[in-house]
Amino acid sequence: MSEQAPTTGVTEHGQGTATSEHVGASHEVQPTAFGFLTAPMFIGLAMIVVIAIMIWKKVPAAIGRALDSKIAVIRDQLAEAETLRKEAEALKAEYEKKAKAVDKDRKALMERAQHEADEIVAKAKRDAEALIERRTRMAEDKIAAEERAAVDQLRATAADAATKAAARLIAERHDPATDEQIVNRAIGEIAAR
Repeated sequence: MSEQAPTTGVTEHGQGTATSEHVGASHEVQPTAFGFLTAPMFIGLAMIVVIAIMIWKKVPAAIGRALDSKIAVIRDQLAEAETLRKEAEALKAEYEKKAKAVDKDRKALMERAQHEADEIVAKAKRDAEALIERRTRMAEDKIAAEERAAVDQLRATAADAATKAAARLIAERHDPATDEQIVNRAIGEIAAR
């Protein structure tokens, strides 16, 4: 708070008044209701009223009943869990018996499986040998076909080259007059037939 400067004043009758000083000291007054009821007292009284209403409406008894019903539900669940545990133990014993029986059958199954595996391996060897023989025969046939195709292509290339060489030679040795004689002779031969 700020300090106030000393004040002097004049009254109605012209007389001077004494100076008064206010030096930062302030006194806060707590608000009260009915002159005696302060805020903390009011809160305490309100809590007492709320607790009294809760007791009057039997809230603790309702809470107790709710807890009792929850306890009953939990007891039922525990009983059910115990029943399930017993059933699980019975199933476990049953499966242990079955496991022992399966152990006895396992040896016989292993012998049969070994025998079947041996047969499969033998068949696979026979099939592989037959496949290799077929593939070898197919490769030989393919090589022979490629050789024939290469020979045929070589013959065709040679024939084409011979045709082109003959055409070039004929073109070099013949002129238009010779061509006309050859054509007339060919026409005469055709007509004679």
